[in-house]
Amino acid sequence: MKLSANLGYLWPDLEVLEAIQAAKEAGFEGVEFHWPYVTHALDVALAAEATGLAIVSLNTVGGDLARGDFGLAALPGRSDEARASVDKALAYAADVAAQHVHVLAGKASGAAAERAYLDTLGYAAERSATYGIGILIEPMNPVDAPGYYLDDIETAVRTIREVGSPQVRLLFDCYHIARIHGDVEPSIAAYGDLIGHVQIASVPDRNEPDTGSVDYAQVFSALDRIGYTGFIGAEYRPRSTTDRGLAWMRMLADSVS
Repeated sequence: MKLSANLGYLWPDLEVLEAIQAAKEAGFEGVEFHWPYVTHALDVALAAEATGLAIVSLNTVGGDLARGDFGLAALPGRSDEARASVDKALAYAADVAAQHVHVLAGKASGAAAERAYLDTLGYAAERSATYGIGILIEPMNPVDAPGYYLDDIETAVRTIREVGSPQVRLLFDCYHIARIHGDVEPSIAAYGDLIGHVQIASVPDRNEPDTGSVDYAQVFSALDRIGYTGFIGAEYRPRSTTDRGLAWMRMLADSVS
């Protein structure tokens, strides 16, 4: 069980480099980011090297968040911006030796959005292959991300198959999948061959993964059955401080040992 700390949510009071050190001290083996771009890539790379932590993933930029953007890839008429966001993310990911880039779809719907999304992902797949970096896409539930283009796992799976590149894989966020579809294990069994990264949080509160409707000991067993060997990202909002809530790591480790 290799755990990565999502620094978009964990240790939000710390600067990125301090949060990387905190993740190491807490026992994580990797870190992942939402938007790390304000911190120079060389500094992040040196911090990762010093701590021995893997850089698991980072997102493409969200666009104009203040005006309601949440990604660009599926937005008709904004192809140039979407491709630029992919280029920026891949360049940063290469500089920090990140394993994956998560391409945010954005808020859109309809046939034009589908064409835009497939076009952007085709471009991302081609570009990422030159770097040896994976591309991730993530279904998000309509409560947390209303209007988001990719809002169920079947659409994500169909998209991956239509792009037709081994570079593009599924970011399987158990929180979102549970909010959309209920049980998590059937989706793992059905689509395990497409999973590139996994994230966890309690359902429905999105706190530490030690309460709620999803039994993560069973989820980890399901992941083991499909042969998943990647990282499991802790992407949750701490109930109190991050450090006070970390007992779940030992509890889940014990439950699957």
